[in-house]
Order: sequence, then structure tokens, then C-alpha cells
Amino acid sequence: MGQDNNLTVEMSMTGDQQSMPLRDAVFVSLRKAILTGKLKPGERLTEVKLGKMLGTSRTPIREAIRMLELEGLVAIVPGSGAKVSGMTLEDLQEVMEVRSALEQLSAGLASERITQEEKTGLRDALNAFIKSTRIGDSMEIAEVDGKFHDAIVKAAKNEKLRTILNGLADNIYRYRYECLRDDERYEHLITEHKEIYKAILAGDRECAEKAARNHIALQWEFMRGKILEEKEQ
Repeated sequence: MGQDNNLTVEMSMTGDQQSMPLRDAVFVSLRKAILTGKLKPGERLTEVKLGKMLGTSRTPIREAIRMLELEGLVAIVPGSGAKVSGMTLEDLQEVMEVRSALEQLSAGLASERITQEEKTGLRDALNAFIKSTRIGDSMEIAEVDGKFHDAIVKAAKNEKLRTILNGLADNIYRYRYECLRDDERYEHLITEHKEIYKAILAGDRECAEKAARNHIALQWEFMRGKILEEKEQ
């Protein structure tokens, strides 16, 4: 019931959602609930229950579920209905292989192309990330973490690269959020971010790519262990 209440409050308090078409507002609420783990992998999404939860009819729920299926966040099983897609080792590997290659390229290009203004922006993003870890709000930390990586992509000055990473953003966010729920990882993440930052500012492409590769590899290892642990339970 706690999840139901959270979703209802979130729906009623978000001004942007109130101005959206109902289908889109429902989609945003359900998507956020999945990405932040309020709706767990394998959890069934019944139109009647969600309609009561969000105070809406079944039609926008059905349309939102179809949109979530297109993003890979929901699986529709014939005879069983819709359920939240699980995080599998295969999906993790696919996401992290692509992300590792793109983040390395992004950091490498940024080390060669970053402007003085962008250096300041990257420093501010790093400091904001460090500050957010002291507060301990996983959602805020995930958002600030994303801004740090976005600042690197901006400094890389490659719109095709930015477009590809944006297309992968939802898959990345889900794993990013899971990692950031473990506060024991915060100090390690700060160190990893600092290594990327210093290499980019030094204009050392090899070190920047190595630091980015290491950062993703450690996140990959952490999430792999978590998925295996959940499978054993």
C-alpha cells in the first residue's frame, strides 16, 4: 500500500504532469516508479489496480503500459498480462558494453575539446555530486550524477554521440539508480569522478578514457553481483 500512496501523491503534486494529456501523466508516474524501484521487477501491472491507485480510468493506463513496453520497462505476457521487466545479466551486459564504449569516447573527446567555461561547469557538476552524496537522497544523487556525465558529453562536442547516449538514457538510469541506493559506494564514486575530471582537465586523453572505462567496469561489477544475489533469494 505504501507504493500505491507514493504514486498517488506524486501524481497529484507534480504540476508538469497535471498539464499533460492523462496518458502521458500516467506514463511518467509509472515510469518513475519502475526506474526508482517502487514497482519491482516481476510485479504485475493490472489496469484496475493502477486505475484506482492513480485515480483514472483503464484506458490511459493501458496506453501508458504499451508505451512502457516500447521502452523495455514492461513485458506483456499472453495470458498473464503486463509486468515490470526484470534486470537480467544479459541486459546488463548489453547496456554496459555500449555505455562503456560511449563514455570512454566521450571522456577522450572532452579531454581534447573542453573549453574553459566547460571546465568550470564540469567542476561545478562534480561538486554538486559530492554535495548530493552527503544528503543521501538516491533520486537526487542519480540526477546530479547524470548531470556530471552530461557535462562531459557536452564538452565532447559530438551531437551524434549525445543523441546515442540520450537514446540509452532510460536503461542507464535504471542501473545508475540501483547503484546509488548503496551509500557504501558513494566515496568510491566520488574518487572515480575525480579521476575522470582531473584527466579531462589535464588534456590527457588516454587517462580520461581509462578512468571512464574503470568507472563503468566497477558499476558493471556491482550490478552483476546484485542481480546474482537476487536470483539466489
